[in-house]
Amino acid sequence: MDAKANEKQSLLTRLKTMAKKLKTNLMVMYLAYRDPRVPLFTKIFAICVVAYAFSPVDLIPDFIPILGYLDDLILVPLGVYIALRLFPKKVLEEYRTKAEEQRKLGKPKNWITGTLIITIWIALVVWSGWYIYGLYK
Repeated sequence: MDAKANEKQSLLTRLKTMAKKLKTNLMVMYLAYRDPRVPLFTKIFAICVVAYAFSPVDLIPDFIPILGYLDDLILVPLGVYIALRLFPKKVLEEYRTKAEEQRKLGKPKNWITGTLIITIWIALVVWSGWYIYGLYK
């Protein structure tokens, strides 16, 4: 029984460590994409990943069972993983310490991306309403 409790504690500790590392990497990308040594494609990709991660609104709302958490569990970590591979190593090393300092101050919010996602959802609801109305007209 004690081994099982230690295993659960170990898993929880690993998950917390991974979450902290993800947050730190997001902050590194947020700070480093402005560097002139970063290629244009890397900048665009990093901006998209960081904007989505910092957005107060999810593409798939969390209240939708199972699907709502897929973006948080799969899309964001995958985007961070790919983006970090695109950055020059020297740039990432320089911004890691700055990111740690910034992380202590709190993460920034991206209200522009949040507004865009809300607009997409509203447009989808309006379009669905028109479509359903047309079916029963």
